[in-house]
Amino acid sequence: MNRQVTILAIETSCDETAAAVIRGGRTIISNVVASQIDEHRRYGGIVPEVASRQHILTIDAVLREALRPLPGGWNDIHAVAATYGPGLAGALMTGLNVAKAIAWIRELPFVGVNHIEAHIYANWLLTDAQPEAPAPQFPVVALVVSGGHTLLALLEGHGRYRLLGQTRDDAAGEAFDKVARLLGLGFPGGPAIQRAAEGAPGGVVLPRAWLRDSYDFSFSGLKTAVLHQIRDYQAREAALQPGAGKSAGKRSGGAPSTPPEATATPHLPPTVVARLARAFQESVVDVLVTKTVEAARAFGAAEILLAGGVAANLRLREELNRRAPVPVRVPPVALCTDNAAMIGAAAFYRFDAGIQHGWDLDVQPNLALDG
Repeated sequence: MNRQVTILAIETSCDETAAAVIRGGRTIISNVVASQIDEHRRYGGIVPEVASRQHILTIDAVLREALRPLPGGWNDIHAVAATYGPGLAGALMTGLNVAKAIAWIRELPFVGVNHIEAHIYANWLLTDAQPEAPAPQFPVVALVVSGGHTLLALLEGHGRYRLLGQTRDDAAGEAFDKVARLLGLGFPGGPAIQRAAEGAPGGVVLPRAWLRDSYDFSFSGLKTAVLHQIRDYQAREAALQPGAGKSAGKRSGGAPSTPPEATATPHLPPTVVARLARAFQESVVDVLVTKTVEAARAFGAAEILLAGGVAANLRLREELNRRAPVPVRVPPVALCTDNAAMIGAAAFYRFDAGIQHGWDLDVQPNLALDG
C-alpha cells in the first residue's frame, strides 16, 4: 500500500459541487465544497435541473481551488476519481465526465466511486482533532443515513460488503425534510428539526416501525403519524372557536372536501412544533440506534461506523455512543454531508486493490452498495 498515492476526487451526485485532493486514502490535502443550498431553499427541496446547471457553472473554480495547495500542481496527482452513482443523473454526469476528461488528457488512471461506499469511507479520513487516529478495524457495521439512503451494512474488509438492511420507503433524511415541511420549519429539514427539538418538553410519543426479524427501516408511516397529530390539534382548536358547531354538516350533499394531503399546514404554535419535532426525532433515532446495536452484536463487529448527512444529528450521535456495545466512529459534521474527500478516500482503497475504470463508465443513478 503506497501511502504517497495522491488522488484528485470529484463529487457532484446531488446539490454540492466538490473537489478534493487525498493522499494515502486518509490525509486531506484539500477539500472544497460549493453548496447550492440557497439555490434550492426557495423551492423547498432539490430541483435536479437547477443542481445540474450549478455544477456546470461552479466546477472549474472548485477544481482550481482544490489543486492550489499542491506545489507541483497536476504533476503531484497519481489518479482521478469521481462519483458515478447513486444520485441525480444530470448532476452525476457533470462530475463523471469532467473527471474522465481530466484523466484522459493527463494520461492518469481513473476510478469510479459508489457514493454510498464513499460516505462510509469518510470515517477513514484524518482530521485536525485526531491527526493520528488508527484506521477502523474490521469487521465493522456501518449505518448510512442521508437524504436518499438509509441502510445497514457489514464490512469484512475493503470492498467486501454485506447489505444487512435498508429503507423500504422514505430515507431518514427524506423523512426529516417532509416532516419539517409539515411543521413549517423550512429546508433542509434535519438541522431545522434538531433546533426545534432542543429543550422541548416531552408528552408526545410517535410510533416506531420495528419490522421485526429484519434490519430494514420504514419511515413513511411516521411522517403520516405527524400529519395526524397536526390535524388532530387543528380540529381541537377549531372546536374551541365561537360558533364552531354551527357549520357542521353543511358539506353534506355538496362537493367533497379537499383531502388533507393537498392542503398547506396552517401556522402552529411554537410549543406544538417543538413537541412534535422532538417526538419525531426520538422515534427516528430510537429505531436507527436499536437496529444498529442489534446488528453489531449479532455479527461481532469491532466498531460501528456512522455516515451520511443525518449522521450530523447530535441526538443520533449521543444515543448511539451511549448504547453501542463497541466503539463508535463518526466523521466531523463537514465530512458527513456530501464532499469529495470521502470520494478520494474510497477511491484510494479501490485503486490500491488494482481497480480502475474505462472511459465507457456511465452514471448509475440507482447504484446499490455491493462488494
